[in-house]
Amino acid sequence: MEGVIDAATRDLLTRTAGIDWTVTEFVRVVDARLPPRVFLRHCPELAGGDPRTPSGAPVHLQLLGSDPVALAANARQALALGATSLDLNFGCPAKLVNRHDGGASMLRTPWRLRTAVSAVHDAVGDVIPVTAKIRLGFADRRLALDCARATEDGGASQLVVHARTRNEGYRPPAHWEWIGRIRRRLSIPVIANGDIWTLEDYWKARTLSGCRDVMLGRGALADSGLAPRIRHWQGTGEHLPPTPWADKASLLLDYAAMQRSILSSKTVVARLKQWMNHMRGRDPEAARCFQALRRITELDDFLAGLRASMTSEAPALPA
Repeated sequence: MEGVIDAATRDLLTRTAGIDWTVTEFVRVVDARLPPRVFLRHCPELAGGDPRTPSGAPVHLQLLGSDPVALAANARQALALGATSLDLNFGCPAKLVNRHDGGASMLRTPWRLRTAVSAVHDAVGDVIPVTAKIRLGFADRRLALDCARATEDGGASQLVVHARTRNEGYRPPAHWEWIGRIRRRLSIPVIANGDIWTLEDYWKARTLSGCRDVMLGRGALADSGLAPRIRHWQGTGEHLPPTPWADKASLLLDYAAMQRSILSSKTVVARLKQWMNHMRGRDPEAARCFQALRRITELDDFLAGLRASMTSEAPALPA
């Protein structure tokens, strides 16, 4: 979720009950200990001494890398800065990341996963937990169980599994039943991830994987009400109606208000478009608004179009 899940997004998405904890965008670790400013840029919540969103949801700091020595050094740095949990990303499918021996590229050699997790675990001891995220493999699923076991053997206290291989990217379907095979062979908690866009998807993922918990990524951006809707169903068995477009647009307006004093106007517009791109696939109103606004680059014009869309008017276009 690089470029989307920043501190402002974490704040907005956790204001309504439903999300138990969040994860930062990954901190890229190559061959040196990074300065504190890099960690604080990715996780400004560290500045408060107890990384949480304003509503109290814990924020887990994520590292991405392959060099165990560098990962250990940066784990110690993160611990010194106040991190309360470290997550290791072995699932990123991006070609650039994989070409530089990061993310899902590690899934081709399970022993390297174990070495990396072990290095981080040893660096922080039992002071804070170390968790990991993987996919079902790189090109195929033959090493899925070996990779999962490697993270557990290295000291991971929890594992998130995205239900596709790296080569499958984000193409459906997600193979939730494969997460079940992994869950049954591990003693640590396993969390299901991948293609959970609706309450029905959540139920299918939970049923096929046997996992008690799921992680939301693109689904939480596409529908900010998904996690609260899942939580409500868990507590009452009732199905809440889908999130109206006006509520989603209002969230985007709040995001822009939070970011425009920090980021350039063009960057804010780019991030709003990136967020709307996730929304439009399953929301016709979001799709219409995105189509009308996609060529706009001026922030005030973009926000005017958003506001107009909330009242069922045609989004305003600049003259």
